[in-house]
Amino acid sequence: MVQELVIALVTAGSAGALYMAAAAKIVKQYERGVVLRLGRLRNEVRGPGFTTVIPGVERLRKVNMQIVTMPVPAQDGITRDNVTVRVDAVIYFKVVDPASAVVQVEDYRFAVSQMAQTSLRSIIGKSDLDDLLSNREKLNQGLELMIDSPAVGWGVQIDRVEIKDVSLPETMKRSMARQAEADRERRARVINADAELQASKKLAEAAKAMSSQPAALQLRLLQTVVAVAAEKNSTLVLPFPVELLRFLERAHQPEQVEPQQAVRPPQPQRPSQAQRAAQRQPRPQQPPAVAPAAAAAAAAATGVARPPRPKPLARH
Repeated sequence: MVQELVIALVTAGSAGALYMAAAAKIVKQYERGVVLRLGRLRNEVRGPGFTTVIPGVERLRKVNMQIVTMPVPAQDGITRDNVTVRVDAVIYFKVVDPASAVVQVEDYRFAVSQMAQTSLRSIIGKSDLDDLLSNREKLNQGLELMIDSPAVGWGVQIDRVEIKDVSLPETMKRSMARQAEADRERRARVINADAELQASKKLAEAAKAMSSQPAALQLRLLQTVVAVAAEKNSTLVLPFPVELLRFLERAHQPEQVEPQQAVRPPQPQRPSQAQRAAQRQPRPQQPPAVAPAAAAAAAAATGVARPPRPKPLARH
């Protein structure tokens, strides 16, 4: 009899221990417990700590209340300006209503992931390439609103959405690189032209200041020579200024002596009165020269032959 009682007590103790093991539940600090009794949701949500359920009648589901970081797989899309891109993102969310997260959606993590991918493709098609590259803050806000709208009914709050990377085709990368290079070259030319303008103004002022003092130009030339000679890797040809030669010439020129009285050259004597009278007398007129044709005709009339003119010797 006693043995049977002991066996019964041991059996009852074992059954009680098994019941307590099946009924006892531990809810962690970052979790909340949702109880379903015979498939029906209980109103109260079990907080962190020790709690019990009726085995076989009640079922406890634990829901994590921490912020979940979920990467959104890269999505291929075409932007509004017809550029093929590949964009990936990351989403941060948390559960604010454990009962809705259990009852309203089968798997809230999978649902949020699919909604994020769909919204990311939609935001790619509505945006330009420049917005994806430079105006990401606005796109992040739009993407967050698109995901948060259906997630509110699931008891999920979207904390933040960030676009991580935008992958472009190689041809587009080369085109953008050429565009950036051309823009930088344009800015470099503008800056260079501005520098030339400022330098020309300063040089004009310096030339105006040096024009009043020629020695300043020589000193500047000597400073330039010193700067060039410091390199010691080239042959220096130094132009010798003419002003320096004139200065040396004036320095070595002896003192000028008083000029002696110049000796006048002898003046020609005036002709006498008899000489002037002789010059005034008329000279005897010479017979006019007879033309060669007339002379030949006269000789033929008189019968006197004109001696032949000697022929000139041929020159060899």
